[in-house]
Amino acid sequence: MDTHLPCKKTKTVIAIFLSTVAVTGIVFFQNRGFAANELLAQGIVVPPVINSIDKEKDKVQHNLFVKDKLKIFDEEINSKYQKAGYNVVIKPIDIGIYHIKLTKNYKGRPVRLNIIELDKSLNPQLEVKPTLASETLAHRSKIKNISNKHKTLAAVNGTYFKPQTGVPLGTLMINKKLYTGPIYDRVAIGLFNDKYEMARVQFNGTLRYGHNEIKIDNINQPRMLSSYVLIYTSVWGRYSPPCPSGAVQILIEDKKVKEIGAKNFEIPQNGYVVVAPASKVENIKQGQKVDVNLKVMPEWSGVNHIISGGPYLVKNGEVFVDMTEEKLTAIGGRNPRTAIGYTENNHLILVTADGREGSSIGLTLNELGAFMKDLGCVNAMNLDGGGSTVMYVDGNVVNKPVMQGGIPLSNAVTITK
Repeated sequence: MDTHLPCKKTKTVIAIFLSTVAVTGIVFFQNRGFAANELLAQGIVVPPVINSIDKEKDKVQHNLFVKDKLKIFDEEINSKYQKAGYNVVIKPIDIGIYHIKLTKNYKGRPVRLNIIELDKSLNPQLEVKPTLASETLAHRSKIKNISNKHKTLAAVNGTYFKPQTGVPLGTLMINKKLYTGPIYDRVAIGLFNDKYEMARVQFNGTLRYGHNEIKIDNINQPRMLSSYVLIYTSVWGRYSPPCPSGAVQILIEDKKVKEIGAKNFEIPQNGYVVVAPASKVENIKQGQKVDVNLKVMPEWSGVNHIISGGPYLVKNGEVFVDMTEEKLTAIGGRNPRTAIGYTENNHLILVTADGREGSSIGLTLNELGAFMKDLGCVNAMNLDGGGSTVMYVDGNVVNKPVMQGGIPLSNAVTITK
């Protein structure tokens, strides 16, 4: 028997199959506006129904992959924190984010710790960002009010601020907009779509007019030296601060000098006010066109948000506390603490430690650094602490701050969905 020639029965089966495929394809495409003769002329290579099957298969495989990652994350969280202290309570807040409460002994005495750990890759809807108490800088509000306003899943207090006004002290960028510049080149964390970076941040600003260029020392920060040239935008408040002795203020609107004088000006929405020693801006004239260029270094291309703190706690996987270099010696000793860091596999970790009471004595910066390293942080930094230390999770303050409910804050690190 010739095996190269199909038998009659086989020919019939093949013909029926091809006919079925052709009819299925014709009906499918006719429903989408294709004529049957066009379809036959083009031929049928892959029936569209197969494409939908492939897509469904990919979806199932993706869901299984995410499910496996979630399982690994859950196991890692439980394994890590069950041995991190005692009185451990581990609760999920949402997909890919946990709240952990535990107690750890230091020198034979307890410290209550609250931790948030999250993996954004498991829940891309999560957003971590600094959040102000109000639309302008000179305001304060309790973390409950900040969280309720922005519908946060969780939050901790943010960077340092001037107690009298609430103005943040140090680098603050929200949604790619620079609100305040760095002081003393303190460490900051950059929050990207899919990663985190940490470095000490410097300010680089220039003001150009005509053939002249002057250095801008900072944006929306209290004056530190009489020689500084500072810019104030509308987020500072309605008016620029009072003019120091020997300085002038320059009102700039729509990139043109509108007025120059020794008084403080109302800050325009489409401009800013420059406050500088008169000797540095003596050539600038009313009506002159000006250009300002403000940026931070490192530039961190693609960064969405930046919030500073200090000092470092962990740097490149090792405990590293540069308290003196960042001019933060006043916050040494054993105190309530707040910290932020991230692991090699891109988990973000937020920590508060209660202090100043017998049932929780607080941490030194080195102890906090060692704890962040133990949690797997490759980089971590201290945030504002002491009376500011507070953590808010799912509608409640979960630690025990010095003041019940926490003091009014200038800003917070919030997690929203």
